[in-house]
Amino acid sequence: MSDIKERLDKVRALIQEPEFLEGKGLSNEVNIRIFCYEPENEMAVRHFVNQLETDQSLDCHLIVCNLYKTFLSICDDMDITDAIPDMEEADGSAYLLEQLNSAIGNGEFIDKIQYEPHEPGDVLMLTGVGEVFPFMRIHTLLEALQPYFSDVPILVMYPGEFDGRHVKLFNRLTPNDYYRAFNVID
Repeated sequence: MSDIKERLDKVRALIQEPEFLEGKGLSNEVNIRIFCYEPENEMAVRHFVNQLETDQSLDCHLIVCNLYKTFLSICDDMDITDAIPDMEEADGSAYLLEQLNSAIGNGEFIDKIQYEPHEPGDVLMLTGVGEVFPFMRIHTLLEALQPYFSDVPILVMYPGEFDGRHVKLFNRLTPNDYYRAFNVID
């Protein structure tokens, strides 16, 4: 447990560094970073994020977006939340997933996540990646977010592995290609 706490302390320091906030040292790539952690450390990561959200001493403006809560909000806006359990029971999980994936895509997530104006010092932290699976996949969302957040660093709290080319959720699902991000803490 102390290893995850040490790594999270490094994240806290990193998000306040001017080089991180300005995206320096990324060879003109987009400023998307991924913090990978073992899935069994989820509760420690959630606690850390909750502490950061209320930390008034940070030298950045942290905007935390829990993707699962965003998904639920989209379902509420579409007035389908109450119908989901009945649909799953009547038609099965595979059918439900197919219907939700056809109704809710990256555009709906972007509409919820996007805000204006972006200010220097903003950091968009994406959490809930494991919770929102399989309704949203982070590699496709990050690709879609790039044009909207080119001036804001994005930090993904990721319960799994990222080797610089592939993300592998929970360290066990089939890897998906994503090569435009950088690991923040090894």
